[in-house]
Amino acid sequence: MAYENLSESLLDYYPCRYGKSKLLFRGPKRKLDQPYVAYLGGTQTYGKFIEKPYSDIVEELSGVMSVNLGCVNAGIDVYAHDQAVMDVCHNAELTVVQVLGAQNMSNRFYSVHPRRNDRFVRASTLLQTIYREVDFTEFNFTRHLLTSLKTLSPDRFEIVRRELKDAWVARMKNLLSQIEGKKLLVWLSEFTPEDEEENIESQGDAPLFIDREMINALDDQYDGYLEIVPPADMMSGDTDGMVISPMEEPTASELMSVTCHQEVAQVISDAVSDLLQQKGPRNRRAL
Repeated sequence: MAYENLSESLLDYYPCRYGKSKLLFRGPKRKLDQPYVAYLGGTQTYGKFIEKPYSDIVEELSGVMSVNLGCVNAGIDVYAHDQAVMDVCHNAELTVVQVLGAQNMSNRFYSVHPRRNDRFVRASTLLQTIYREVDFTEFNFTRHLLTSLKTLSPDRFEIVRRELKDAWVARMKNLLSQIEGKKLLVWLSEFTPEDEEENIESQGDAPLFIDREMINALDDQYDGYLEIVPPADMMSGDTDGMVISPMEEPTASELMSVTCHQEVAQVISDAVSDLLQQKGPRNRRAL
């Protein structure tokens, strides 16, 4: 699940920065002197291997400029402590926030890299006490860590799972409260919040550990919630139209297809237009 070698791709992402942020975003860099919609999210929002990600298509459909602040393998932490990102969102007409999983963020049990949130940094003393037999130096990525802990002891893993859930709700409330202006929360996965993960490694870009109760806990933090649940064959397996080399095909096959980006863009565009015009249902299920 390592997608970070963007510079080696055949596709030029025109990496850029906004303000004093240390994060590299997908360009070309936009001039923020006209109305725009900001997009926060992970690999799907960034549009890895996709020439025209869904945010670009939404711009064409809605007529409002899109600023793609998606980050590959992002967790909540990558945005929560970045004031430059918050400044961009502050001046946006609307901020679209993709629901991200709970695995890629620091918590009471382990810490992650501040910018590459899928990177496991260290285990806390508490986690080392719960799993005394584990050598945590063997882990580099959060999914590998969590898969191993669950396999070793499902009962003890429930303690970790509960912590991730509680920490996610608190962190999301904090992030959304920092974003001034209108906010559209977007669930984007072949699974629904009722289909909470069973196999951490095989869930792809699904928002791991997030359930309906957690989404409902954020109800007073957003202006609209959009639940997009495309068919599984649109979310992975189809690399037609992607800009990839033969070596990149296995990784690309795990990601959202070009067709899916197009379908998702149509749904988000309708919701964006409704929110900007202050009309339409507050919550909706799509695809």
